[in-house]
Amino acid sequence: MKKTIITVVGNDTVGIIAKVCTYLAENNVNILDISQTIVQGYFNMMMVTDTSASQKDTGTLSQELAALGDKIGVVIRCQHEDIFNKMHRI
Repeated sequence: MKKTIITVVGNDTVGIIAKVCTYLAENNVNILDISQTIVQGYFNMMMVTDTSASQKDTGTLSQELAALGDKIGVVIRCQHEDIFNKMHRI
C-alpha cells in the first residue's frame, strides 16, 4: 500500500468534495479515511488515501490536485505519508 495524505482548505462552496473525489476516482486513488469540517464558512478536509493502483506518481498527483484547487478556489496538498509524518513530528 502506498499511502498519501491529502488536505483541502478554503472557503466553503458547493461541490468541493465532489470535484476532489471525482479526480481521485478517475486516477484510481482509494480513500481509506476521510474527515471534513466546516467552521464559520471555512472548509477543511483531510484524507488518507492509497495511491498504489494509480498510474501517476505522488508528484504528478500533487501538481494536478494543486491545479484543481486553484480552479475551485481552495488549497489542496498531497504528500506521501512518510513526508507528512516527518513534517509534523515534534
